[in-house]
Amino acid sequence: MTIKKWIKTPKGYVAITLLAYLFIASIGYKNILGIKNAIVAVIVAVSIDIIFNILGKRKWTMPDGAVITGLIIGLILSSTTPIGIITITTILAILSKHLLVYKKKPIFNPAAFGLLLSVLFLKTGQSWWGAFGDLSVWTIIFLLVGGYIIVNRIHKFPQVFTFLGTSFVLLALMGHFHIGDAVDALRPPFINATIFFGFFMLTDPPTSPAKDKEQVIFGFLTAVTGTIIYAAVGGLIYLFIGLCFGNLFTYLKKRSTSKRTVNRTGITRTIRSGS
Repeated sequence: MTIKKWIKTPKGYVAITLLAYLFIASIGYKNILGIKNAIVAVIVAVSIDIIFNILGKRKWTMPDGAVITGLIIGLILSSTTPIGIITITTILAILSKHLLVYKKKPIFNPAAFGLLLSVLFLKTGQSWWGAFGDLSVWTIIFLLVGGYIIVNRIHKFPQVFTFLGTSFVLLALMGHFHIGDAVDALRPPFINATIFFGFFMLTDPPTSPAKDKEQVIFGFLTAVTGTIIYAAVGGLIYLFIGLCFGNLFTYLKKRSTSKRTVNRTGITRTIRSGS
């Protein structure tokens, strides 16, 4: 596939949009440390992805998924995060992509899984600087425009609308009843993180459903699970936990459906053989 054709693919659109955010945020913060971290994350992600493909003797494909994972990690982790932590987080993300699989597809969103582990075991700081959280409020426009283009391209509107709608309604109710710090979650930088997450992580095609009805269920479960976690512990880890729960639900549903299909096929063959 040529670069020209790749740019027009969904992954091409995502990668270009994330690169644009990388440079816009760096200009806004007047800091290039985030670019350095993103470059490290992308190099590590692509390298490990290529190694797994070689070991698995797989046909060569452009490691665009690894590029996107690296960019997301670079945009979410604080720009002051040490290179070693960036590297370990990225390794964990790509390992999950290749080791936690079902029918050759990752079960969990690699970036979310790697970032979740980095929070739990490495105590990483996640500033979501690439979502423009500490810049002027109007920069949210960049998230909305870029996100709309991507979601429209991959047909994930039911999923995104359900997730964002459920999340904001539940947080508003929590704020009304003074449960936790819900009001803060409806302000920058939290709302920036939620929008970025909804458009660019929740919608990962390999780890999220394609059918509209299943998208609605997936978005709802992710939002509800995440909001419950937010009420319990606060912070931004709730987004990753919610997504991993949604990914797990999708995996179990696929597995259950596959088993029923196999059983029906086996019964049909038995009946035909008997006749």
